[in-house]
Amino acid sequence: MRRMIIAGNWKMNGDRDLVRRIAERCSGAGVDGVDLLVCPPFPLLPAMAEQAPAGVALGAQDVSEYASGAYTGEVSTAMLVEAGCRYVLVGHSERRALFGDSNSRVAAKFAAAKGAGLIPVLCVGETLEERDADRTETVVAEQLDAVFDACGADAFREAVIAYEPVWAIGTGRNATPEQAQAVHAFIRKRVADRDAGVADSLPILYGGSMKPDNAETLLSCPDVDGGLIGGASLDPEAFLAIHACARPGG
Repeated sequence: MRRMIIAGNWKMNGDRDLVRRIAERCSGAGVDGVDLLVCPPFPLLPAMAEQAPAGVALGAQDVSEYASGAYTGEVSTAMLVEAGCRYVLVGHSERRALFGDSNSRVAAKFAAAKGAGLIPVLCVGETLEERDADRTETVVAEQLDAVFDACGADAFREAVIAYEPVWAIGTGRNATPEQAQAVHAFIRKRVADRDAGVADSLPILYGGSMKPDNAETLLSCPDVDGGLIGGASLDPEAFLAIHACARPGG
């Protein structure tokens, strides 16, 4: 049975007060078989590591593919491990679109994370133009295959994938449960073609504007194993309401 994961990506938002409120609200909020993950900005990682209650994992929003060196502004895997991180996002759509992270660079970050013992959360997804051109599966396959090429057939063992339809992030639009399930099933089959055992245990999260009012329906899809939550993760009540909708699947 796959564990469900409800992950909060704060992006460039938050402060120590939000750390405190999230930590306090998440205390004792466990749901059997459902993990909570919080990914605050880099400067807030130490505060969250200190205050997060048992059962709440810490993740970073990005990582360098380089172990160390003259890379101003970058953060290494060793630094994240030392800060208390267990997870790290790689390839988020905003990193791809705004900062030029190519498939090959994302794959290198994924490999660096795995090599350091971190659990990478690979973000994949298509733009509106790509969906309208019926290229969703082609785009997602290219994003997955870059990681396979870098890390081998069992690349996604001890990893997570998050499907984010880029056209449904911050736009007020959502993929329907049927659209989300179709892409999640495609992702699982693509991984199964390399290693069926890995595919069966692989958590695949939905990352397209999940909110309390649509979470239950999306999370009921057979191949949706949780959510990568953006804006709603900044509201402790909304974040925990989504968490309460999650039930183990697989």
